[in-house]
Amino acid sequence: MGRRTVRGAVVAAVLCAVAGAWAGPGAGSEAVAAPDPYTYDFAEGARTVEGAASTTDAVRLDPGGIYRSTLPVNGRLYFRLALDATSNAYVSATAVPRQGATVASSDGVKVAVQDADARSCSYDSTRFGASRSPRPVAAWASRVTDGETTACQGAGTYYVVVDRVDSAGSSSDDWDLELTYVSEPGLVNEVAATPPASPESPWAADSPEPLTGDAVPREGGAGFATAAPVGQGVWQDEITPGRTRFYRVPVDWGQRLHAVVELGSAGGAAGGGRYVSSALAVSLYNPARGYVDDEGLGYGGRQSSAALDPLPPVAYANRYGVGDRTSGMRFAGSYYLVVHLAEQVTERFGPGPYGLTLRVQVSGTAQDAPGYLGRSVPRDAFAVTEQDRVAAGGWTSGGLLGGTGAGGTDRDGGRDVAAMRVVAVSGIGAGSLLTLTLGLWTLLARRRAGRAQMY
Repeated sequence: MGRRTVRGAVVAAVLCAVAGAWAGPGAGSEAVAAPDPYTYDFAEGARTVEGAASTTDAVRLDPGGIYRSTLPVNGRLYFRLALDATSNAYVSATAVPRQGATVASSDGVKVAVQDADARSCSYDSTRFGASRSPRPVAAWASRVTDGETTACQGAGTYYVVVDRVDSAGSSSDDWDLELTYVSEPGLVNEVAATPPASPESPWAADSPEPLTGDAVPREGGAGFATAAPVGQGVWQDEITPGRTRFYRVPVDWGQRLHAVVELGSAGGAAGGGRYVSSALAVSLYNPARGYVDDEGLGYGGRQSSAALDPLPPVAYANRYGVGDRTSGMRFAGSYYLVVHLAEQVTERFGPGPYGLTLRVQVSGTAQDAPGYLGRSVPRDAFAVTEQDRVAAGGWTSGGLLGGTGAGGTDRDGGRDVAAMRVVAVSGIGAGSLLTLTLGLWTLLARRRAGRAQMY
């Protein structure tokens, strides 16, 4: 009786395991803990640091590091950098208001890099804008040695200053903070950097026709570190009011990025005079998490779209240009599309989720990187690797994988390939489990036979 009970339990366990393997990844995790749509995914392994109230006590940030901290109300935090005389340093701060926070359109985060004499090398600020919906927003600052500015050229100690920009009536809660520090080497020959394109260049008024064709499902991430890779193609997702989706697009030297984001209709909830003036915010950040551009759209329950303004091809010399849309496109790598749906949409049209479509195009032929003196930290921060292209479903050395051409989606490279990978992995997992179980049964049978011979 005991042996039959054990055998039955083993069989049941095998069947459950096999069924779980064929159910696909994540099938059981959703039942354990459904993801909170209002949280931000901090980078795994991010080091927790406390920002100092004075430069004297400032914690040092290291190149390639990702840090987590807290930004208090009306707070100013200091962090320390130890810089050489040739590398360019980029520090980005992502402010994350907590669930239920109240923010004003003028609230946001400001970042600056200063030298030991409090002279500003650069500064930047980002605000929540007209939607007044709490969401992750990022700002960056830098110390560069490539002639972009005349200040802050020498080696020594520098300070990162992070300010919380608050207005009357804003939330009194602390905000979470994620900091990144990326180091870019100097060039072998700075003269090789050509002047930026003029405003009259063709790209300034040129946008291709958006892609058509069937969309490939792709679930966006909840933070920069977990941004979903997307390449050339039409991608489909869902978004809930108050939630922010992150996607990363590999864009190489000499290439241009075009993106259109569509918010689907709310069905029967459309019309009736209901309208949210700033419902969807679409922001673009560069590989150092530096702000490049943003677009917003109102929503009346019917489908609506927002397109990024024309952007220049990625070029080292863009850093000398005027405006974020030009200077932000200064290096190759993963560019981040960040999409936020305002909380107010729930009040007008319900909790959703709402359909989201991304039409992403990367045009132009990839060019060689400039002649750097060394490597960036982290490595390949300003490069597009073969792995990046494969993950994004774009061009690889073997051709197009999971992206779209001018006419539509390559189905074999998108959803179908993903499905085959799931089947393959599930099959391997289930087969290994069955082999292990059969071996266990064989061992039990041999033991029973040995006992029978003894008696």
